[in-house]
Amino acid sequence: MTTILVNQDLCTRCGICSTVCGLGVIDPADENTLPKVPEAKAGMCIRCGHCEAHCPSQALIVNDRPDEKVLLPSGAGAIAADDLGWYMRKRRSVRHFTSDPVPKEKILELLDIARYAASGGNGQPVEWIVLHERKMVHRVAELTIEWMRTLLNTGHPMSGYIPFLLGAWESGNDVICRDAPHLLAATIPENNPVAVTDGIIALTHVDVAAPAFGVGTCWAGFVAMAAWSYKPLRKELGISDGRTLSYAMMFGHPQYKIHGIPRRKSLQVMWL
Repeated sequence: MTTILVNQDLCTRCGICSTVCGLGVIDPADENTLPKVPEAKAGMCIRCGHCEAHCPSQALIVNDRPDEKVLLPSGAGAIAADDLGWYMRKRRSVRHFTSDPVPKEKILELLDIARYAASGGNGQPVEWIVLHERKMVHRVAELTIEWMRTLLNTGHPMSGYIPFLLGAWESGNDVICRDAPHLLAATIPENNPVAVTDGIIALTHVDVAAPAFGVGTCWAGFVAMAAWSYKPLRKELGISDGRTLSYAMMFGHPQYKIHGIPRRKSLQVMWL
């Protein structure tokens, strides 16, 4: 199968595609030929699309579902640096949610953005599990508490915090999932050390994009720790054999708005 498709009427033979190819598999064009991936190098192409993205005339397309190509509108995605800076600084972990559920269509828009997150070797290993019903999220919190009970009087690093967390839970305070209406779980293949980071990158895309959709997020660390070792929770989350949890994130519509930006530690940088 041809690795890249090139429109000879649009190609200017600028050579950018072959220059930016991370694996150097594209032979540059000359006066008589178009850029191409030799058959001997075709198996090295990871279909990252770097060549396609950088083609100024959009003459080139990776031969991977070419009928699904989306044209990039002129000027799309341009964000002023100051606006982006304020947007990122305003990001907060949300632990108080309204009772209004986030529509599934909006959740799918967020996850579609996360499809474009970087991944090692363009492996794109992340798959998603969405708990959309509040009662299901509460059940996950219950199972996380069950896991915590097994840590009492053990040498686990969490053991010192367990009595406080159990006491809060038993008094009606959901310290696990914060009564969130939804929970997002990113799963990755087991025994894939690169995918561990890929999952976090993809979840970070969701986390950063969410406020633009009116959605608040909070990384569900207790749930993640429990799911890595507690089989009943893995089963409840529907994690299939051969896959494991990268991390989890609770989300919903924030109950309160952001009106200020707190301080952070001073920037520490070492220049070499």
